[in-house]
Amino acid sequence: MSENVNNTHPENQPENPETPETENQDTAPETAEETFTVTRDQMEKMEQLAKMVSDASDKYLRLAAEYDNFRKRSQRERDALYPEATAAAVSGFLTVVDNFERALAAECSDPEYKKGTELTYKSLLEALGRLKVEAFGEPGESFDPNCHNAVMHIEDESLEPGTIAEVFQRGYRLGERVIRHAMVKVAN
Repeated sequence: MSENVNNTHPENQPENPETPETENQDTAPETAEETFTVTRDQMEKMEQLAKMVSDASDKYLRLAAEYDNFRKRSQRERDALYPEATAAAVSGFLTVVDNFERALAAECSDPEYKKGTELTYKSLLEALGRLKVEAFGEPGESFDPNCHNAVMHIEDESLEPGTIAEVFQRGYRLGERVIRHAMVKVAN
């Protein structure tokens, strides 16, 4: 028994024993040739897969760019549509504002009725203000053909030429957009 133990001890082993790995080196070229054939097929499949991934990536990038363009175009259209829709809605209320102004200018014997009309008119103007609609066209302003519609001219030495002498109907604008031109009398 001790003899077997000594043979298995590392000191009793030969210095360069042949391992099973060295014996299999003779068969390695055959497996290398088989591996090359498999690798070639795999390379062709990998090239096909790489092309498919490249095509899919290209399609994805194009689709993402188209969606981004669509989103930006939709936002621009919405941004352009809001002032148009607001201006169209407000223009319908401007005759109501004009009627309130005429009603307030008329004589009224009932002070409570006049006060109610003033409060309603003020409330309507506040609602227009929240929509960022502002009135323009006051006597003494300079005439601007982009904002004012001159329906009369007057010779008045006390006013500078091109100054608004009287306002028949106030104008309204939403930002830079004129909803309704002011109807005015201009001094020459």
